[in-house]
Amino acid sequence: MNPSLQEAVAACEAITRERAKNFHYGLRLTPPEKRWAMYAVYAWMREADDLVDDPERDPNERNHRLQAYRDATDAALDGHTQTHTPALIALTEASKQFRLEKQDFHDMLDGQVGDLVPAKFQTWPELRKFCYQVAGTVGLVCIRIWGYSGQDAIKLAVERGIAFQLTNILRDLREDLDSGRCYLPLAEFQALELTPEIVRAWSAPDRCVEFIRAQCERARAHYDRSAALDGMIDPACLPTLWAMTEIYKGVLSKIEADPQLAVQGRARLSTLRKVWIALRAKHSKPKKLLAQQMVQGQGEQPRSHR
Repeated sequence: MNPSLQEAVAACEAITRERAKNFHYGLRLTPPEKRWAMYAVYAWMREADDLVDDPERDPNERNHRLQAYRDATDAALDGHTQTHTPALIALTEASKQFRLEKQDFHDMLDGQVGDLVPAKFQTWPELRKFCYQVAGTVGLVCIRIWGYSGQDAIKLAVERGIAFQLTNILRDLREDLDSGRCYLPLAEFQALELTPEIVRAWSAPDRCVEFIRAQCERARAHYDRSAALDGMIDPACLPTLWAMTEIYKGVLSKIEADPQLAVQGRARLSTLRKVWIALRAKHSKPKKLLAQQMVQGQGEQPRSHR
């Protein structure tokens, strides 16, 4: 790496370490030749998030800034960024080394545009589209960097990303409701004669429990449907995927065990627990999983897509 790229990657790593409270434990397990690109993508996502969440600017101005960021991202993916932000400098190099698709980044930014005003989704298909835009696309970018094999890997990476996003929505439900946002389908509140306000106050406990558990079941189903992805990516990158998945599943399990935690607390794993998961990912569990899958013929040996 040239000095300017090294500085950009170091800055992206610092952003990831500071702000990716769950992802960072998995990303550290990625082989160095691919890890830096993951840091670049995460830092890029944080820049996009910050443009949307800037409280000092009105939605129209934030939208204008997002469109400018879209143009800068296209330039970076074409290999000739004209900006000096660390994320875009690093992304320019990542686009040269990995098969990154512009459409994935455009879809991510479309999701950000939709989040410029307080989110309201009436139905599950509307929410699913948003989850694809902001998280399914992340799954796609990840496997393009990691390397994968098998025709189903693309579909399963989207499913895993959606599982992560549904977990995030449940984890952040209290904060989102308090800020006027509701990412869960309004029709599903109505089906149980609930409103977001009733769930936030937990004033109909039995129905609130039923509602939150149904949301947990949906997230769990996406984890289950994407299980075969673990046998389709480069084995060297499996510890990263396994650790991130176990951390997010752990958060979901806490909410499943205590649905009220979604609105009267914040489900999280301790640092010690996340370190333990990362150590298992590095030294044992994914290797056993991959060996079992190969013996059972569940997947061919993954190869790099570069």
